[in-house]
Amino acid sequence: MTRQAYVNGVYVAADEATISPFDRGFLFADAVYEVTAVYGGQPIDLERHLDRLERSLKELKFGALPDRKELAEAHRKLIAANRISEGFVYTQVSRGAYGGRDFVAPDKPRLTTFLFAETKALLDVPAARNGIKVVSVADIRWGRRDIKATGLLAPVLAKTEAKAKGADDAWLVGQDGLVTEAGSANAWIVTKQGEIVTRALSHAILPGITRHALFDVLAQQGRKITERSFSIEEAQAAAEAFNTSAVALVAPVVELDGQPVGSGKPGPVTRQIQKLYYQAIGADVAKVAPWVNE
Repeated sequence: MTRQAYVNGVYVAADEATISPFDRGFLFADAVYEVTAVYGGQPIDLERHLDRLERSLKELKFGALPDRKELAEAHRKLIAANRISEGFVYTQVSRGAYGGRDFVAPDKPRLTTFLFAETKALLDVPAARNGIKVVSVADIRWGRRDIKATGLLAPVLAKTEAKAKGADDAWLVGQDGLVTEAGSANAWIVTKQGEIVTRALSHAILPGITRHALFDVLAQQGRKITERSFSIEEAQAAAEAFNTSAVALVAPVVELDGQPVGSGKPGPVTRQIQKLYYQAIGADVAKVAPWVNE
């Protein structure tokens, strides 16, 4: 089977997909992106991802939007063509190519739209079963983290530093000493009093789609989420911690800066949240993630 991708309305073999080196996404990271999880051959929360994509484009004043129905259809066609049962679809939209290099954005953009799909295990993975180790890293990103732009050098450096220190991910810490988010995820803690805490939405963090979904599933259970900031020290003293993102889903954090969080194992609240979210996306938990009940 030849892997398929999508470039500006055309489906092509992925290894033959090409974009101009003069594309502003390449020259300036003048582009936005989305990563949509796929489970059971279906895109998860696709409408919310498309909403966020459009918001990012509008915030950056692109002046044009890709056709939403065409993007949705491209997701479904790529999932089918690449036989993706579990994995993700990546979408990127840049301001386009103009044959030169000019910092000033063009008045009439010629958007470049690129999508590809990839198989990847999401639920039954070591990070979900056993948890991850995290280290704190200074947050050096630009001021509009709520826009899902492709300028990801700061997270690349943070995650690379985490790996060099024997950890799986980084938690980014602002100049105020408070956690903003993880390298590519939202950060959460569960206090010893059972309070579920994550940072409130602002320009400082990305409005995560999985984060949004957890508000829904927990509300259905009558569970409240507290939106406020917290420090590394409070997180280290918490009962539990976890990350959420489109690909990691719900990943327990069991160690932070070399210190165990809680028991040093995924805690009962995190396990319950994993179970609720897995069920919400249509997973048969007893078959694919029986460890959430341990």
